[in-house]
Amino acid sequence: MQKGKAVWHSARLSQEKGPKVKLSPAKIGVILILPSVLLICGLLLYPVTYGIWLSFFKKHSFFPEQRFVGLANYAYLLHDPDFWTSLWHGTVYSVSTISLQIILGIVAALLLNEAFLGRNVVRGAILFPYMIPTVVAIILWKWLLNNQFGLVNALLLALGLIETPISWMGKDYIMISLIIISVWQFFPFVVLSVLARLQTIPPELYEAAAVDGAGMFSRFLYITLPQLKKVLFIVILLRSIWMFTKFDTVWLLTQGGGAEKYIRTLPVYAYMRTFMYYQAGLGAAIAVVMFGILIIITLLYFKLFREEEEL
Repeated sequence: MQKGKAVWHSARLSQEKGPKVKLSPAKIGVILILPSVLLICGLLLYPVTYGIWLSFFKKHSFFPEQRFVGLANYAYLLHDPDFWTSLWHGTVYSVSTISLQIILGIVAALLLNEAFLGRNVVRGAILFPYMIPTVVAIILWKWLLNNQFGLVNALLLALGLIETPISWMGKDYIMISLIIISVWQFFPFVVLSVLARLQTIPPELYEAAAVDGAGMFSRFLYITLPQLKKVLFIVILLRSIWMFTKFDTVWLLTQGGGAEKYIRTLPVYAYMRTFMYYQAGLGAAIAVVMFGILIIITLLYFKLFREEEEL
């Protein structure tokens, strides 16, 4: 018994005298966050890598049939009129919706930043479009824009602005309908971002400008807008990525109509090639092209913003 205690005591002493590894708080933080970083990298890097790899193959979407074709899928897209039409539709859709979202979002945020009766109620109500599911929003707007019993046509006829009902889901107006729906649904994001920044601007800046005789427009141009520059930089970047890759709104609006080809964007075209024509390789090539376009636009955007900051 005493011998066992002696052995245990000597082992304990040797452990106490042995080298101790001391980790700094920074290293401990890295070790703790490393599993999450590896998981995120796996969820991001693997799909991107697999998509790029798949774009070099002619592969069936469901059957294990694939053949290496190199750059043949990209060469096909260069001569595919549907690809260029979809790219044009996506560009028109993205630029139009982003511009209107920024303009309406800033105007609404400026109004909601002022004190008036029922301001909190209006602030809560303006979030409604952003909170409801996309499928509900599309069903709602399809009823509103119906050319036979829709509320929009009824109001326009009652006001005398049109003489005959407009076919909002027809080829001539479906892009306008898509832009209106998307702006209505997503501009609250801009409102929230801009309003949060407006509430942090020191009021002393406006008081000093008022003392100097600056008007409302001058205060907005030389005080408010520069203070919003960094927020708008992030908002425009995020909205550009989200609207260029927007799928659900476009896809749901085209269902049940006959003018889907007039608003077919690249995400929808990639989905059709993959799951309707079963050309997974070609669909992956379209997705890679979209990824490349977004990277180029993002780099140019950062470069222009950095040059503006240095001026």
